[in-house]
Amino acid sequence: MTSFDSSPTIAFWRMLLALAVVFLMLATTGWTAVRHPSAPPQLAEAELSDWREVRIGGRPLPGTTEPPGRLAAFFASLGNVQRTRLATRFPLIVGNLNGAPTALRYRANRVAIARSLKLERGRALTARLSADGRHQAGLLIHRYETLMRPGRQILAFDPAGGGRVAEVFGDLERAERVSVIVPGVDTRLVTFERTSGKYSAPAGMAESLYAAQRAASPRTRTAVIAWADYTAPVGVGMDSATGRLAHKGAVRLASLTEALPGKSEVALFCHSYGSVVCGVAARRLPDRVTDIAVAGSPGMRAENVAGLRARARVWAMRDGDDWIEVVPHLEVGGLGHGEDPVAPEFGARVMSAAGAVGHSGYFEPGTESVVNFAEIGVGAYGGVSCASEDDSCHRDIYGDAAA
Repeated sequence: MTSFDSSPTIAFWRMLLALAVVFLMLATTGWTAVRHPSAPPQLAEAELSDWREVRIGGRPLPGTTEPPGRLAAFFASLGNVQRTRLATRFPLIVGNLNGAPTALRYRANRVAIARSLKLERGRALTARLSADGRHQAGLLIHRYETLMRPGRQILAFDPAGGGRVAEVFGDLERAERVSVIVPGVDTRLVTFERTSGKYSAPAGMAESLYAAQRAASPRTRTAVIAWADYTAPVGVGMDSATGRLAHKGAVRLASLTEALPGKSEVALFCHSYGSVVCGVAARRLPDRVTDIAVAGSPGMRAENVAGLRARARVWAMRDGDDWIEVVPHLEVGGLGHGEDPVAPEFGARVMSAAGAVGHSGYFEPGTESVVNFAEIGVGAYGGVSCASEDDSCHRDIYGDAAA
């Protein structure tokens, strides 16, 4: 690939091919920003207005954009009754505050989901909906119902637009190692989990990875977060070909990693467009993020690992029949996401994806791909299977994270 790229003529034709692909996307799928389903009435603005008026002991509540450390100190200064009252009165705020106690966020989000469920049921009964509108309402109602099932630990929830959600598997407070799954295109509330193709949806990905980590290292206290808490592109179109949504998601991802409780080490597992988010976020991640692993990546908006300016180790994999391979890996005028992370010149540690099928099969139980992810997640790097026989992905593996 390096020899081809050295030719200006080949580079020119690659650029034209990339532009042709993008215009084909737009011609066949159109602008995707309007494709989000209807959401229940938004209450966040009303909550925020009331939040600004409340006083505790004569003091105003902290701003919702305060650093996680300050928010953690504020909640630590309150009694249990005060914290519970805030979670009940302001569930959409407390449930999404990085710095609020984990258990309190679970409680607040349960309240918020219950309210959204009630509103959507009422809307489905009283509003004049088209056939598609009734279908979308039914999907939302079903999703709210499943998120309300006992034992689920919802770390973030926002019903606005296509909706955002994050769920924890395991004990986040006690975890020694935390894994965060960053999914890609078409991630929203109704696609957060699936019955068919279970392990292609964020909740199923996290469930599979958590089980694989427990099998790999039963004594390691792990937690896995299915992090669908950013606005992802809908369909294959302009949003998926640019970094606009990735830049916004990267800010949210960095904030999450900074606010995780305890001193756990963190690994990111980024699929498809999620790898674009992780690539943009790489330079701003805290030192506790030791590993960034991408699968089925269209690029990370960098030409090589050094360009990411990441302190973490960078891993990559791609299945042999993943269609993402045919996407031009370059960036021209903001379109495209840069070099292929599995290309030798990119410099990532390339892992085996044996057993994975297609673009969405990397987290299927029993695949070498999810086993490799699990080994990284528990810090057992020697157990990772490299894509090449020379075991090059193990180079300097126990040196500095960025080695």
